[in-house]
Amino acid sequence: MKSQRAELVADTAIALLADRGMRGLTHRAVDEAAGLPPGSTSNLARTRSALLELTLARLAQLESAAFAPLLESPAPDLVEVLAEMTAQALWTQLTVGRHRTVARYELALEATRRPELRRIYDRAGARFRDPAVAILAAAGSSDPVRHGRQLVAFGEGAIFDAVVGAGAEPTLDDLRLGIRELLRGMLGREGA
Repeated sequence: MKSQRAELVADTAIALLADRGMRGLTHRAVDEAAGLPPGSTSNLARTRSALLELTLARLAQLESAAFAPLLESPAPDLVEVLAEMTAQALWTQLTVGRHRTVARYELALEATRRPELRRIYDRAGARFRDPAVAILAAAGSSDPVRHGRQLVAFGEGAIFDAVVGAGAEPTLDDLRLGIRELLRGMLGREGA
């Protein structure tokens, strides 16, 4: 982020998206919720598009930090290590990071209508897919690009189903088991 003020504005925008949805995110609402003088958010992000871009950039930064232990670790040799790390990262998104998850879904829908936001959203997604490909390649995947996409899609689906879908809230053990089974199938390790 450019400055502490930019982080404050973006963090406040994330909270507003999670609480009020896309319609509740205005420059004035951010100023009020952040305790800033009127016009402060407009000075930092002149247009709604600029505010959305700032918010999405901050959200990607926060989510990257949440997944950093998984994405920066040396390639695991065992399915169990990767399953545990992935389950913990997903669990964070469903619990302490739930408001960020809801805000991300709001931004994802908006990105379907705004090409400039779509580019930022896609770049942010690559920050998760590319390391997943590298980790699965190092773990012995026969098709790490496809498997990396599938691993991310599995995680996204589990999160979506728990947060906004009609599914039941998974436990940490449910996530561990699902990811372990997925990885065993991908890596051809039925008994691993």
